[in-house]
Amino acid sequence: MDKKLIYIADDEINIQELIRMFLQKEGFAVESFSDGQELLESFKQRPSNMIILDIMMPKLDGFSLCSEIRKFSNVPIIFVSARDSEADKIAGLMLGSDDYLTKPFSPVELVLRVKSIFKRMDFDKSIKISSEEIKISDITIYPEKRYAECKNRNLELTPMEFNLLLYLSNNKNKGVSREELLNKVWGFESDVDTRATDDMIKRIRKKLSNAGSSLKIETLWGFGFIISSED
Repeated sequence: MDKKLIYIADDEINIQELIRMFLQKEGFAVESFSDGQELLESFKQRPSNMIILDIMMPKLDGFSLCSEIRKFSNVPIIFVSARDSEADKIAGLMLGSDDYLTKPFSPVELVLRVKSIFKRMDFDKSIKISSEEIKISDITIYPEKRYAECKNRNLELTPMEFNLLLYLSNNKNKGVSREELLNKVWGFESDVDTRATDDMIKRIRKKLSNAGSSLKIETLWGFGFIISSED
C-alpha cells in the first residue's frame, strides 16, 4: 500500500523538520516547502493526500493558499499557526480547512489529528450515505456525491459551502442560528465573531445567483438564516 503523502508549508525550517520527523516516524511520506507558492505549484503537478499550512508565509500566505486549493481540490488542510485569535481560527475554518492548531503545539497532538482526519475519511468511504436527492426550489443536492446543481449546472461549492447549504436545506422552514451553524457544520463552538458565517452565506448566494437560481437564503436579523420552501 502506498504511503499517504503530506505537504507542509512553513517558512520556519525547524518547524518543517519537527513536523516531518514525527509524521515520517508514523509512516507518512512528507514534502516541505518554505512558502505557499512553491506548495501550490507542486500540488498542481502532484496532489498530496493532506496539507499542513502556516498562515504567515512569503509570496503566498496560508489563507490565500487555502482559498486557491479549495477552488479545485477537497484535500484535507490543517493550519498550524502562531495566530491564535478566535477570528483567525474561524477564518481558517470558513476557508475550508479541516483543523487549526496554534503554536507552540504538540507534535504528538498534530499526528493524532492527522490520523483522526484520515480515519474519518476512511470511515466515510465505508458507510453508505443516503443517496436520496434533496430537491428544494430549483436546486438539487446530492448528499452521497457531495455536490449541488441548479438546472443541471454544478454550483461548484466548496466542502464547507456544501455542508452549510445541506444543513440549511435539511432544516428548511426553520431558522438556524449562526452559533448552531458554527457548531453543527464546522464543529466549532464559539460565541465570538459568529457573523463570520455571513461571509460564507454571501458566497453561496452569489453562486446561486450566477446559476440563475430562485432559491433564497434569508437572513433572520440578530439570529441566523433560513431557507423557505413551499415543497
